[in-house]
Amino acid sequence: MLVLSGIAVVILGFALRFNPLLVVITAGLVTALAAGLDPVAAIAAIGKAFRDNRFIAIPWLVLPVIGLIERGGIRERARTLITRIRGATTGRVLIAYFTVRQITAALGLISLGGHVQMVRPLIAPMAEATAERDAPIDPDTRHHIRAHAAAADNVAVFFGEDVFIAIGSILLIRGVLEQHGIFVQPLQLAVWAIPTAIAAFLIHNARLLLLDRRLRARVGAEA
Repeated sequence: MLVLSGIAVVILGFALRFNPLLVVITAGLVTALAAGLDPVAAIAAIGKAFRDNRFIAIPWLVLPVIGLIERGGIRERARTLITRIRGATTGRVLIAYFTVRQITAALGLISLGGHVQMVRPLIAPMAEATAERDAPIDPDTRHHIRAHAAAADNVAVFFGEDVFIAIGSILLIRGVLEQHGIFVQPLQLAVWAIPTAIAAFLIHNARLLLLDRRLRARVGAEA
């Protein structure tokens, strides 16, 4: 059970709002030491993992491009466009994005969206603009909407990508199961991920509809 002490470090570190990178590295070291590795071997394991997965840092190259696009006014254009669509609400905008994001993730196209590429410059401004159509929104409501926009992306990808058999998460699950003597095929894991993806779709979209109801109630109370 001591091997699980790294989880406690992660929970405590995030609860105390420490630097996420420091928290994760500390949790890895604590887990390694609890598993019986010496400090040098633990640091070497972390370095090897970083080297083997250095391609993950490639998306950082997109940041300067996104910054230039935002400076060019893409957020304002997105807000203007969505306000011209009748019937568009905050919940409906996020439901539409969630649906597209989960379907494309299930097809293995997980790079078509994301917080940097889509949520910050497009989805969040559009969701905020629909909420501001009837009345100005306070900072707490604005941050609440942004959190829902980020959650829509997270939940859609997390539960959608496992439906695609050639994705890293499926291979990771298969590898962990094989280490414990359980042998399954990627297709089996993908098939069993479908009910979970459907449940996530229904539950999260219900939450977004409730978000619309809360926003309408706020407008009614202010009126």
